[in-house]
Amino acid sequence: MTAVDLSTSSVRELNARLHALAADTNETAWRVTRPKGAHAIAAGLTFPVSVEIDGHVGYYCGGMNQAAALTINGHCGTGVGENMMSGSVRVRGNASQCAGASGHGGLLVIEGDAGPRCGISMKGVDIVVGGSVGHMSAFMAQSGNLVVCGDAGEDLGDSIYEAAIYVGGRTGRLGADCVEKEMTPEHRSRLAALLERAEIDADPSAFRRFGSARRLYHFTVDNADAY
Repeated sequence: MTAVDLSTSSVRELNARLHALAADTNETAWRVTRPKGAHAIAAGLTFPVSVEIDGHVGYYCGGMNQAAALTINGHCGTGVGENMMSGSVRVRGNASQCAGASGHGGLLVIEGDAGPRCGISMKGVDIVVGGSVGHMSAFMAQSGNLVVCGDAGEDLGDSIYEAAIYVGGRTGRLGADCVEKEMTPEHRSRLAALLERAEIDADPSAFRRFGSARRLYHFTVDNADAY
């Protein structure tokens, strides 16, 4: 395992080393110590390497991830896993706002709670939150899945398109055009698979499903108040 101590090395140097890896590298396991809340750690990775960070991180950790497996042993700031394409990002603590924003693919797991706008504008990423999420989560979510094992704040799924939301706890006021939908055996099976991938122990039968009512796809004056 390659170890990097961010008290003696900069994030720029760490990311440069990770980006310079060859496709056939044998340096596939990395450990980052003493991050001290630094921003943009392990952003833009394009190789299937594993990076374990021991401590709390700042903004955009694991952003634009592609193929790498990233584990954060602590809490994280805004935009963890932002615009990720594939691979995985796991947060063993809590996440701030906009976790997984605009994510196109891969798996983001937050074992604790996530702040507001979790999964905003998600475009195919799967996000599993072991705790609760804040307001406006899955705002304008286009595709993918947001699984919330705890409670969801106000305006969940506002202006949602075709993403699916599963909530195990309570929900506040739903956002514009977001409605509760039937939880069929197929959806429970899909949810069970997501929870298993995320290594989150939760009962799929305890969840409710939410999605788009599809009233806002085309403007009509009757729905003007909902926009």
